[in-house]
Amino acid sequence: MGEIEPGGIEPGSSVRGEDWYGRDLSGLVLQEVELVEVDLTEVTATGATFDRCTFRGVRFNASAWTECAFTGCTFSRANLFDARFERCKLVGSRFDDCRFDLLRAERGDWSFVTLRRAMLAGVHLENLRMREADLDGARLSGATVLGVDLSGAELTDVDLSGAVLRGSDLSALDPRAARLAGAVVDPAQAVVLAEALGLVVTP
Repeated sequence: MGEIEPGGIEPGSSVRGEDWYGRDLSGLVLQEVELVEVDLTEVTATGATFDRCTFRGVRFNASAWTECAFTGCTFSRANLFDARFERCKLVGSRFDDCRFDLLRAERGDWSFVTLRRAMLAGVHLENLRMREADLDGARLSGATVLGVDLSGAELTDVDLSGAVLRGSDLSALDPRAARLAGAVVDPAQAVVLAEALGLVVTP
């Protein structure tokens, strides 16, 4: 495939085995497109839009996405090693059996995202909105989770051991149904967690 024109791939079509290594996908608009085993390694993009697309076996390694939208998308067996998402919108997207090593996401909206049982150890999440995200059984040991809005999130059996959680909304977290050993919290979060355990915190 030659140069990719914004909107140049028809909705409902499938792209298989393409090598888009290192391309600039800024402004690309894809709707209901399936990408299978496509190489997006070191891709950069600003303002790209993916609506209800499927990424199956796609390599996002070392890619950088700024102010992009992945709304209602499905990521299956995708490799997001060292991927960067800044001010991106992933509302309603679903991740299944993906790799997230060294992933970094900042200042975006990841509300209603499904990351059930995702292996997120060591990722960096900062100033994200993750309202009502499904993180049941997710493994975030050693992760950095700063200023993340997790209100209404599903957090049963989540592993946050050794994670840095300062400034994040933990109101939906039941500490009795999570792993928190060594997690770093601020005083306000400590009160929230203590009250969730039925303790009465006084000055």
